[in-house]
Amino acid sequence: MIRTLIFLFLLVAVPLLAQHSDPAGAPLTLDAAVRMAVQHNADLQSARLEVQRSDARVMEAWGYTMPTVDLSGTFNHVVEKPKSYFPDAIYYPLVKLMDSTARVPRPTGQLIELPFSMSPTNSANAALNVRQILFNGSVFIGVGAAAVYSRLSRDLYHQKKVETVAKVRKAYYGALLAREALTLMQSNLRNAEENLKNVRLMRTQGIVSEYDELRASVGVDNLRPMVMQSETNFSLAVDNLRNTMGVGDSVAVSPVDQLMLQEADEGIITSADKTVLESNPGLNILRHQIELNNASLNAERANFLPTIVAYGSYSYTAIRDDYRFSTNDFYKTAQVGLNFSLNLFQGLQTSSRIEQAQLERQKTEEVKGGLERTLQMGVRSLVGNLRQARKRIEGQERTVETAERGYAIVTARFLANAATQLEVNDAQLALSQAKVNRMQSVYDYLVAASELDAILGRYPASAAEEE
Repeated sequence: MIRTLIFLFLLVAVPLLAQHSDPAGAPLTLDAAVRMAVQHNADLQSARLEVQRSDARVMEAWGYTMPTVDLSGTFNHVVEKPKSYFPDAIYYPLVKLMDSTARVPRPTGQLIELPFSMSPTNSANAALNVRQILFNGSVFIGVGAAAVYSRLSRDLYHQKKVETVAKVRKAYYGALLAREALTLMQSNLRNAEENLKNVRLMRTQGIVSEYDELRASVGVDNLRPMVMQSETNFSLAVDNLRNTMGVGDSVAVSPVDQLMLQEADEGIITSADKTVLESNPGLNILRHQIELNNASLNAERANFLPTIVAYGSYSYTAIRDDYRFSTNDFYKTAQVGLNFSLNLFQGLQTSSRIEQAQLERQKTEEVKGGLERTLQMGVRSLVGNLRQARKRIEGQERTVETAERGYAIVTARFLANAATQLEVNDAQLALSQAKVNRMQSVYDYLVAASELDAILGRYPASAAEEE
């Protein structure tokens, strides 16, 4: 008897590794749990930030196609002027030309240090420079690649959201199963205590033996620690749910839904084998990854193409030996032009990078093909689990009804002294095990439905977000 009860407890218990806390708290429906997870889950928050970052990268990529305009200004003061030299063959004639009475030596081909510096003491400059890329293959390919990355980040967010919602649903169902197990154990304890009262009353009347009373008392004593353990399991399940939602220990919640069968859409189940290849987030991510591989390949090929850049500048410059600058001291210059560059040889680096990009694309395509096969096998397995759990539920509904009727009959017979305490215990154990099997089947069905939604990239309406 004791071994059977222990087996029943192990079957009911839901082992969840989480921190212990009091499960009592605010009423929480499954839809509310999903909404809270979408708002507070740390992984989803990180994925949202990555989406925003990818949008910024798109704007950055477009920025490379736009003109760049720079405004610069400089002022320079020479603290110590450099010395100036001039060939004596030119210097001496200039001196003679300026002063015909001056006596100058014959030129010897040497450099003469001038008594003054030809460098100005102060100089100022202001310039406006404009540069516009007219053609650069890598830049324009980068714009498309950034847009693909933006879509990729959104698929990554969708995948993370689908996974998070599925985890929350399974954690919620786990909490419901643990609560049903606790309710069942508490009901068994109440039944056992009521049976013990009846046995003791009948014992005082000499209807049953002392052995029957001992068996009834042992049954109650064995159930009490199992009820306590079920309470702990329920608390752990609620903690696991709260942690999965991402709300932490500061928020106390209590699941209020019932562990009831919610039929999955038969149309979705029937077409799941094809739908998974169209809507699975992981496959969409790989498709975008292949697009990025193609963009990388095209960017490497673009290195064989020329780069053409238009530029223009407009500047004001002035020089003086003092600080008394005026508008008349500045002179302006302007220029426009085109810059053309074409790489002719890079030591086969570009060809090697092109080959690497091609191999990277092939590798991603192989991963995509393998994932498609894995997903189709996974969908078939989940659909099989759904149908099997549904059949188990139908069979166990009848089993529970039969066990309840049997327990009612044997209890009435025991009160009429027509059955033994052992028969009562066996009937109660059979009823408890039938209820456990039914609960487990419903739980298995709901979990399989959650996993099927996840693999198909679906989630309930409660997880939708405002754009």
